[in-house]
Amino acid sequence: MEGAAGRTLVIGIGNPARADDAVGRVVARRLRAGETLPGVEIAELEGETTSLLALFERADVVILIDACASNRAPGTIHRFDAQAGSLPATAFNVSTHGLGLAEAIELARVLGQLPPRCIVYAIEAASVEPGQSLSPQVAAAADTVCERIFTELASAAGESQHA
Repeated sequence: MEGAAGRTLVIGIGNPARADDAVGRVVARRLRAGETLPGVEIAELEGETTSLLALFERADVVILIDACASNRAPGTIHRFDAQAGSLPATAFNVSTHGLGLAEAIELARVLGQLPPRCIVYAIEAASVEPGQSLSPQVAAAADTVCERIFTELASAAGESQHA
């Protein structure tokens, strides 16, 4: 998963004070605390998702993690390839950010700033109420997403070493 610049950026998005909306940041922190992979930077984002545009300039491969709500069971994991097409905007209405993730990605696409590879992991939220911790289903999904991202990054790192 190394691009021309050899930079991969993993960005966890969410508000830590709003229950399951924090899941993206929780995943980012767990990945940061685990085994490191060369060329991978891990960041957290709270607030306006338009700041993603500046972050996108730093990498050729970006993996985003955020909460979503598409009427599926809490803890359901979705994986989208943003280069393959638009994200379902209605699924990201759970966001407590001003501009939703789907809209920020579309803005990047229109401006020609979408990274060559952009993957989005979205976890169905149970609640985004203030003051709560992650729901059990979302906490379990966060563990699974951590494993999937690490496996995806490790596999890509192995492929680039053999190229």
